[in-house]
Amino acid sequence: MTEVALILVCKRPASGIAKQRLAASLGREAATRIAEALLACALEDAGDWAGPVVIAPAHPSDHAWADTLLPRSRQSVRIQPQAAGNLGQRLNILDRELRGMGLEQLVYIGSDAPALMASDYAAVNEALPFHDSVLIPADDGGVVLMASRHEWPMLGGLPWSTARLGTALADCCRAAGQSVAILGRSFDVDEHDDLVRLAVALRTDQRPARRILHALACDFVQQGQQREANHVEF
Repeated sequence: MTEVALILVCKRPASGIAKQRLAASLGREAATRIAEALLACALEDAGDWAGPVVIAPAHPSDHAWADTLLPRSRQSVRIQPQAAGNLGQRLNILDRELRGMGLEQLVYIGSDAPALMASDYAAVNEALPFHDSVLIPADDGGVVLMASRHEWPMLGGLPWSTARLGTALADCCRAAGQSVAILGRSFDVDEHDDLVRLAVALRTDQRPARRILHALACDFVQQGQQREANHVEF
């Protein structure tokens, strides 16, 4: 039976680069801390993955950094940096490279959807043998997970980072003759309001990295509420 590989597509958290929309409201340092905690949650999922894992950093210069992200004891980890281009183009290149290495069933995640649960991954694994592509939509119109048994169609022209992405991606796959399964719904973390939702979603989550992220989100939400209260005019 073909193993299903988990592909973590990520950026190295750094001030001025990580989570720009959060940085606009929280500041660069806070946004970087959130980005680091989000990445830790994605790595938590990667560490629990039963099959092969690929970490795909945004730049070839981050290869050595990416190689330190999971314990050496974790088997079947590859580092495959992304190429140049927009996100769709980079995913197409990455996908072809990985399939050329013999990987066939690929599950792609980013580092900003910590509400994904083991049950979500299990549902994807169950659906993938019966569908060419499997997507988990995000509430903002994007996707938090995209999986496929076949090479992706050309993704470079899709409206990435817009509310139309999820629908456009599904339509693109269907236009290429692929069957598509849409499973559940989740959310990713881009805006300050997402931290409020995160604080609620992770309230009872006992996974260690999620506990750290939950505490961080609660702290920043509380700080934001205090700032608002201090600006109330009487």
